[in-house]
Amino acid sequence: MKLNRFEHINLACKNLDATQKFYQTLFPDWRVRAQGTGPDGSRWAHFGNDQVYLALNDEPESERHQQPYEGIGINHLGFVIDSGEELKSLLAENNIEFYTMSAPETKHRIYVSDPDGNEIEFVEYREDYALR
Repeated sequence: MKLNRFEHINLACKNLDATQKFYQTLFPDWRVRAQGTGPDGSRWAHFGNDQVYLALNDEPESERHQQPYEGIGINHLGFVIDSGEELKSLLAENNIEFYTMSAPETKHRIYVSDPDGNEIEFVEYREDYALR
């Protein structure tokens, strides 16, 4: 068995519509690939492109159990982008708070949090970085 590709991440959301709108701002080319309701009547949507998607589950009555970087679990999702400057402009235009960090292999490392507090890292690698 070999891994073909990373396909999706399943996220519980306080408000599926707000979360989908947030990710639509970050990824304008994404679309709803599938959607429906679960056995308990809760809504879900697969939101992404042909390669990767977020499985969003509407859980309006649920509360967050873990904060990023506080204990065992996923701390952030990472996406490679081709223009950190364009992303920073997009974030500023949409009043989305972000912070940056630096690393020797990157031009940009930009961090944002979605409406449910999930952190996302966007990386633009330097052209001379072999693994970009």
